[in-house]
Formats: sequence, C-alpha cells, structure tokens
Amino acid sequence: MPSIRRPQTAVAAAFLLAAAVTACGPSHQAAAPDPSASAAASHAGLPHLPEGLPTALPTSRSGLKEWEQAYRDGGWRDWSKANWLHRAQDFVNPVIDGLWSLDRMRGADEDSKQVPADVPADRGRTDPAPAPQQASEVATPYHANAPAVGKLFFDSPEGPMVCSATVVEDPAHPGKSNLVWTAGHCVHAGKDGGWYRNIVFVPDYNDRGLSTSTLEHDTDLKDLAPYGVWWADWAATSDQWISTGSETGGGGSPYDFAVLHVTPGKGAGGTSLQETVGAAMPVWFDAPSPTAMTGLGAWGYPEAAPYDGQRMYDCQGKPGRLSLDASAPTEYRVGCSMTGGASGGGWFTTMPDGRTALVSDTSIGPEQPAWLAGPRLGAEAKAVYDGVSRKFA
Repeated sequence: MPSIRRPQTAVAAAFLLAAAVTACGPSHQAAAPDPSASAAASHAGLPHLPEGLPTALPTSRSGLKEWEQAYRDGGWRDWSKANWLHRAQDFVNPVIDGLWSLDRMRGADEDSKQVPADVPADRGRTDPAPAPQQASEVATPYHANAPAVGKLFFDSPEGPMVCSATVVEDPAHPGKSNLVWTAGHCVHAGKDGGWYRNIVFVPDYNDRGLSTSTLEHDTDLKDLAPYGVWWADWAATSDQWISTGSETGGGGSPYDFAVLHVTPGKGAGGTSLQETVGAAMPVWFDAPSPTAMTGLGAWGYPEAAPYDGQRMYDCQGKPGRLSLDASAPTEYRVGCSMTGGASGGGWFTTMPDGRTALVSDTSIGPEQPAWLAGPRLGAEAKAVYDGVSRKFA
C-alpha cells in the first residue's frame, strides 16, 4: 500500500486520509489584527490556560470579559505543550472580530495526514485500491449546486490552516440548524496535541468560483465569504480520535469525525446557518457497508497541487473497503485525485427515502493522490452528534 496522508487544511481545513500523515503548512498572513470585543460562551473547568491569560477561571461576566480579552490580545498564540487544551471538555474558541480577513483566508495552508507504505492490507477487510479518478469541478454558483458545503479555517502551531466541512441538520432545531460536520483532525491534533484555535466555517466559499488570479486583486471579503464567517462556539470529536489520533500511520482514522456548533455571522440578525445558506444535510448513521452501497460522492476544496484551494470539487463512484485496524470499523474508500484541503469534506449518498445524506467525511489518502478514505459513521459518531445537538437544545 502506498503512503497515505490526510488532505491538507489551508483555506479549507485538514484533509485526513485513512492511514495518512498530517502536514500543515505555515501561512504568509499569520499576523492577527487588533480585534474588538465580542460575546462568547462561558468556559468553566479549563485545567490549563495559555500564558498571558488570567490564572483564575472567570466567575462573573466581568471576569469572563477579562479572560476573553486576554485571549484575543494574543494568548491563543501560545502553543506550548503545557498550555495546549487537550481534553474533550476543554474546547474554547472566543470570537475575534476581524481575525479571518480576506488575505488571511487566502494565505491559510493545508493539513495532510499520511500513512506509511508498510501498512498491512490484511488487517480486517480491505479491497484492492480503487482505480484513480480525476475530481470534477462543481458547477457554480455553489449555493445552487452544493449549498451545504464550505471551508473550515483554524489556527495551528504551524499557522493558519484549512479543511472542508458541511452544514448538517440539527434534530433539536428543525430547519434552523447551526451544526457543521467535519473531520476530527480538522479541530483537534489527536493524542499528541489539543484543540486548534480560532475555528470558523465559511459556507459556499468563493461561491462564484472566481479564479486565483482574480482573487489575488480582490478586496471584497464577500467574494470569498458570501454568507459570512461563522465562529465555532463548541466542537466535539470522538474519544478515540483524542486518545489515538496521530499525524502519521493513520491512527484514529476510523473515528476521524467532528461536529461543530457555530454562531451567526456578524450582521446575520440571529438567522441560523441553515436558513442563511438554504440547506442542511441529514446524517445517515449505520449506513450500508461499502460492499452494499451502490455509490457515493465526496466533496471538498483541495488545496495541495495541482489544486489551489479556491474551487470546490467532487469525486463519485462505488466505494470499497479499507481497514487499518481489525478492531476498528472498516472505512469507505473511493478513487479520487483530491489533495490536502479536502479533509473533512462530506461524503454523500441517497437514502431509501430518496433524500441525499451525509455518510462520511474525508480522513486520509495516499501520498500520490489516487483515492480517499473516510470513517463509517456508527454509534460513536451518533453520540458526538447528539451530544452537540442536546448541548444547544
């Protein structure tokens, strides 16, 4: 088996392919503007705080504002091991108005995850590698052809990064969802790291599919973010990803999924994400195994060459099986040329009732782009999803 990597996260979050290696690149626009204050949820119970933040946890509204201001003033840039929040309950992501400018989005890099060449093919059930398939450009405008898909941006120790993500339904708020589905490696570094910071979702990024040359001279953020920039006020991933996820070797790939709750963009007037973009995908848990599924499609914003992260692509075909750990669920795998940046992008198929539903997300792929793999969503994924929905019910 060839080496595998996680699709990169630049202006579209990490692209974690099953058995791949994460390689996030630095941005040339890492400096953050001096942001203004904005509201954020209380974050009680944090065990470690970045240097420069108050050492006492906030116990009042004024104390919370002081803590958030210190975070916005630069505390989030401290990535020392002792201050990198790791546990599931430690997530914190105060809004920093103006941080994700047009230039900073364009300068974000990819995050890829690879798997070594000696990964055994006889663990669990693995089918022969699928035939390579060239990804197809999604027709523009994206809001008319893939309105629920977008890009995820976040800060990592290496600088601004990107992944892909999808708006999904919220059972607690029918028709008014603020939930986003992506890969676990797009929000948390796994066993050797912690939560990434300044996580935002941009639905229908570059909706009109403007060329890179055009965007280089563009000064209007609305061309890249026509439906706003949505900050995550909560994120959840699997315990397995947090405890076993790795940058190399494909560790945690069968459990590489995450759910975000996002706050309405500035000026949205309280309108939900689903209402704003006009779509949210149902999630099909315990969907048919790869051998029983007739076909599916993977969507995302590939960043690594020969792509540039500015356009949306998709690959479609009948999935095969990939197993990196006989004790873990077998993953879906499809032929696809998408590269880093496609990580976290949704995989869709048709349910028996005729609706299109999300069944997986891009986790990993080979060093030489030929296929992608993603987790089959079972009980663990449903627990993460239900937990986020209940938290904001």
